[in-house]
Amino acid sequence: MVSTTKQSFSFFPSLRPKRKHLRKYSWLADFFRVKNSVIYRIFWPVLTNTLFSTGVAYAWSQGYRIKLTNSVIPLLSVVVGLILVFRNGYGECIIKLPTLPDLSCRSSYDRFWEGRKSFATVTSNVRNLSRQIWVNVAPPPADQDTTSKKGKAPALTASQLHRIKSEALHLCLAFPFAVKHYLRGEDGLHWSDYHDVLPKNFARFDEVGYQKSKTDLTTSYHSTATGGSEQSALLPEITRGDATKRVRPKRSKQNLSTQSTPLLSDTHRSVEFRPIAEHASLPLPLIISHEISRLLFFFRREGCLETVGPAGMNAMNTLVQSMVDNMTNMERIANTPIPVSYGIHLKQCVTLYLFALPLTLVNELGWIIVPIVTIVAFTFMGIEGIADEIEMPFGNDPADLPLDRYCHDLKEEIFYIIERLPDSGEGVYGYDDGEGDD
Repeated sequence: MVSTTKQSFSFFPSLRPKRKHLRKYSWLADFFRVKNSVIYRIFWPVLTNTLFSTGVAYAWSQGYRIKLTNSVIPLLSVVVGLILVFRNGYGECIIKLPTLPDLSCRSSYDRFWEGRKSFATVTSNVRNLSRQIWVNVAPPPADQDTTSKKGKAPALTASQLHRIKSEALHLCLAFPFAVKHYLRGEDGLHWSDYHDVLPKNFARFDEVGYQKSKTDLTTSYHSTATGGSEQSALLPEITRGDATKRVRPKRSKQNLSTQSTPLLSDTHRSVEFRPIAEHASLPLPLIISHEISRLLFFFRREGCLETVGPAGMNAMNTLVQSMVDNMTNMERIANTPIPVSYGIHLKQCVTLYLFALPLTLVNELGWIIVPIVTIVAFTFMGIEGIADEIEMPFGNDPADLPLDRYCHDLKEEIFYIIERLPDSGEGVYGYDDGEGDD
């Protein structure tokens, strides 16, 4: 009979039950779901409380009577409830009591949501900047003198300008990729997703670093457009070490993701200080933003932004500035852990509450306190476990923001622009109202 049912589902896939269909009628599909839940993080703390309540119930069954006043639980529950609301609630939690000062805190979900908004703003800026560069950067108008001047490289051809614009869009695309790796503490350019994103010359930064170029900016970009290998705008003369390594207080997500007992473990947020290297360096996203700004200056200097004028160039520079601002905002979230004293106090209060609960209820409920304490411990520790997961939203955990997917979607969009969409007014022949010539 079972085999017949399986065969019927195989012949009629529409009859096969699916989780998304079951959600319309019942929560049981998610109630018994273990994958992507917080159970793995709180299993051992909950088991500890279950064993303790079992020991209390066993002592009660052997004739030991424990009398603990019921007024203890209401007092602890108020404190624990407030702390958990602060820890995991949305937005800014503010309490104003006559006998207490104002208390406010930034919750874990607020950090998660603020990180998402900042990365979305970076994505929007990359889209707008790429579109403006692709359309508005064009050869100088024909009425201008395009002949070469003394000490100045020849004017760019359409094919050369198209190649430089393509590299500019690659740099814009590389910025969110670099921000993603920067927030995760992944230095260097050896990551696979950089392979077809960064321009080839720029990718050599990981080997030779960055130093101020001694060549003229215009000559350098002309060399890039013509395929020259001696000098490149994205690869000046270089003698220093790797510029993608950053020197700053760093908080590593990889060292924190292995924590499976958020309430009974040691402090789960730490700041690692690295010594200052012999030569100071910049984060890779800042180097990319620097190169984008140099490209905008180059386009303006060569007269390729005459269609939008100084206001258009200022708008593009504003987009680059906004990208850096939002990167700094995400860096602030990643480098600002929850205060150590707050985390310790939360664990202490929740632990006292859960260990006092069976002592209060055992005389009235007996062995029933075991499942009751287990459920209460699962509820309280689950709230703190969720807050612990989403506090640092830029990691690789299933509960973190899917930055890889965001970057991949943006990559498809930019590549589509480069490969399929016309640039600089190509193919624009005026508006046709469909009524023919007058």
